[in-house]
Amino acid sequence: MNTMDAILARRSIRRYLDKEVEKEKLNLLLEAAMAAPSAMNIKPWEFVVIKDPENLTKIRSVSPLGKYVTPAAIVVCGNTSFFKHPMASRFWVQDACAATQNILIAAVELGLGTVWVGIHPIKIFTDRISNILNLPKTVLPLNIIFIGYSAEVKPARTQFNADRVHWETYQS
Repeated sequence: MNTMDAILARRSIRRYLDKEVEKEKLNLLLEAAMAAPSAMNIKPWEFVVIKDPENLTKIRSVSPLGKYVTPAAIVVCGNTSFFKHPMASRFWVQDACAATQNILIAAVELGLGTVWVGIHPIKIFTDRISNILNLPKTVLPLNIIFIGYSAEVKPARTQFNADRVHWETYQS
């Protein structure tokens, strides 16, 4: 599968097989995440990998949009203690989103299904997840990526819309 095929094949999977995700595959996903570009090369990302069923249940219980029963999840975070330059603090979300997208695409290549659920910037969600994961105040959760072997098949697709593309200047 080439990169474009993996991008188009990436779909939000909401049903999963009861099959463990191998640690080796989770490590490959994290390697892909950390290959993402980063503003000012700060790389503020931190990742919490969750495989324990009890911890996964806790995460699902505080995330109204994340009730997916999977054998693994990765919580993508930004570590604000890495910011030495004041402007750097403005880019942690973009950096963590680039890492997230790399995970989602790499998962397709590894035969895994994923669905991501936003946490940031809703304070009640970030507080709940931070509490469960014992995150320090300087580490902010951005999203949860639920990961597993898909129990559903969705066809690849493009959502390309030429009306949203503008060349040189914005055209109404």
